[in-house]
Amino acid sequence: MTVKLGVPSKGRLMEKTFDWFRQRGVVLTRTGSEREYAGTVDGIDGVALVLLSAGEIPRELAAGRIHFGVTGTDLVQEKLPLWEQQLESLQELGFGQADLVMAVPKAWVDVDTLDDLDAVATAFRSTHDMRLRIATKYHRLVREYLRHGGVADYALVDSQGATEGTVANETAEAIADITSSGETLRANHLKVLSDDPILRSQATLWRSRVADVGDADRVVIKSLMTQLSL
Repeated sequence: MTVKLGVPSKGRLMEKTFDWFRQRGVVLTRTGSEREYAGTVDGIDGVALVLLSAGEIPRELAAGRIHFGVTGTDLVQEKLPLWEQQLESLQELGFGQADLVMAVPKAWVDVDTLDDLDAVATAFRSTHDMRLRIATKYHRLVREYLRHGGVADYALVDSQGATEGTVANETAEAIADITSSGETLRANHLKVLSDDPILRSQATLWRSRVADVGDADRVVIKSLMTQLSL
């Protein structure tokens, strides 16, 4: 059996992950065409590169199909309710930083905190006879955040596209989304609530707690961890 390392299959996240490993003497290379998810690992024996979408990596780690994986904190905590039992966070990699935030229309001048949002949600329900809609891809994290913040009168609207546009399109009254600079939010006339963000995320190297590991794998894993200074 080979120790499997899952890495995002495209974009800046893949490039920066390759750079991070290269700086530590482990050279990851994508082979074949853009449509082929194949790659090689040089600088250490017994490790295979598995190229996946960042969203697939938490599931593969939790299922034990890969031993290590690089993906965002937001994806792990959203997709895996029991992530601490299934995964171990080994190292934050210093890139891919973004905050999961709650944002409302800039025109809501009196809404700056979760307490304000709660008051607006209650008023919205009594005025419109429907719950205030919040568009997001992060249902589990947002529900938990709003529960802790005391906001109850709302409905989550699933958004798999451009979440920032849902308010302008009148399919939601507020949003919860991941942002790094806030520019897209501002361009869509949205403002972030002043409370702490729902989650601060960045690219992180994770290890599966449930993947099968034989004696030969333990030797490879020890060697890899030493080379990565973990």
